[in-house]
Amino acid sequence: MTKIFEDYLSELQTDMVAICLEYVEDKAEDFYIYCSYEPKMYFFDVFYKINGHVVLKNDLNSAVNENITNSIVYDTSEDRQEAVLDIGLKNLKEIHNKCKGFGREMPTEIKLHYDVKKNKLNAKYRYELIYTNDDELLPDDIFDYWFEEVKKSDI
Repeated sequence: MTKIFEDYLSELQTDMVAICLEYVEDKAEDFYIYCSYEPKMYFFDVFYKINGHVVLKNDLNSAVNENITNSIVYDTSEDRQEAVLDIGLKNLKEIHNKCKGFGREMPTEIKLHYDVKKNKLNAKYRYELIYTNDDELLPDDIFDYWFEEVKKSDI
């Protein structure tokens, strides 16, 4: 059976989820993946919800409850963080290649929310330029806004 565009998109997003889940050794409640592509600029990042705390990938250990014996200690080394980002960017670029190959428009923004307990992935896509036409806005600003939005809504 011939693969269709949606099959490739699903596989690539699944790979993004897998690498982000591996980074936390399957020990998170939720995580949020942000992908962005605007002409000649790709961006990928992730943040997590652990023990009820919404934290950036480099702050995972701040979410560990110190009162629990044998607390989880996450390896948040730069090498591991870079590996996650590199794989995510590779997948995002491959999504772009598949969009071109299938004559599809490439989303300018992909927001993925993965609920670990329910094994459920929600995706939201945007297609209009977000930061290209803004002199001060960068993709990491959009990521930070989303992080703060999720953090506030989770209180």
